Amino acid sequence: MILPIVVYGDPVLRKVAGEIAADYPQLEKLIADMFETMYAAHGVGLAAPQVGKSIRLFVVDATPFAEVEEDEESEFTAEELKQLENFKRVFINPRIVDEKGTEWKFNEGCLSIPKIREDVSRKPDILLEYQDEQFKKHKEKFSGVIARVIQHEYDHIEGKLFTDRISGIRRKLISGKLKDISQGNFSADYKTKVFRG
Repeated sequence: MILPIVVYGDPVLRKVAGEIAADYPQLEKLIADMFETMYAAHGVGLAAPQVGKSIRLFVVDATPFAEVEEDEESEFTAEELKQLENFKRVFINPRIVDEKGTEWKFNEGCLSIPKIREDVSRKPDILLEYQDEQFKKHKEKFSGVIARVIQHEYDHIEGKLFTDRISGIRRKLISGKLKDISQGNFSADYKTKVFRG
């Protein structure tokens, strides 16, 4: 089932999400619905707060990055494209243990902030502890674009948005657009939900 994506201005996007256990009600359905919602909105990642659930869960499928890059002059190596193509994961109760390397800029957007994109600086390498959909524990290193997608979704479960990571000047320049989104004055080609207090 395609769920509405909550947009900028909804308090759920500013909460630090809570951990969940294996008995979380209808978790399997929620995960399936989140993937379906993400695909319908042409996203590469979706966090539970974006569908109104303040829990530490997000899903990622980096395949669209690989597909776009195959059509254009690729900025990724063949190996990176292969990794992107095959990267579909569920992350439950994740925790970034370490971030390393020299920060690099990449143009990010967010399904909860329709039609706004900004260059965001993040570190290229992360070490992440998380559980998969069977609640099996993992400790894994990620780098490059995959690390960035994870960092972006991780921010969501920490109550942060990518607009928090841009300069004050850039934020001021887009403040009118953000206000419009919070008031429902925007268009998106996917199902959204505006917070009405």
